[in-house]
Amino acid sequence: MKVNIRLIYLYLFSFVGLLVTVVGAVRLVELTLKVYVFQGADRYEYVAPKIEGQIVNPEEERQIAERETVRQRQRELSGSIAMIVVGFPLYFYHWKTIQKEKE
Repeated sequence: MKVNIRLIYLYLFSFVGLLVTVVGAVRLVELTLKVYVFQGADRYEYVAPKIEGQIVNPEEERQIAERETVRQRQRELSGSIAMIVVGFPLYFYHWKTIQKEKE
């Protein structure tokens, strides 16, 4: 039985590209669900430690928590898009190369 190292490489990288693309797409769907369907799913309650003599403004704490939620969503979105942008071409190139070699 002849083992073709190049073909193993192509299948392996095609699989890795497909896997990265799927994970990125899943994260994108998860983020979309959090933003539009389950709107409270990614909101965390945070209470700042109280320092003696400091006046705590609940409105300011709420605004800080909202800004952090927005930043977290942006990080998730950029990571998901990056995974898709890198994974899909990796998969597509290697899969097309495999198809050409089969002909």
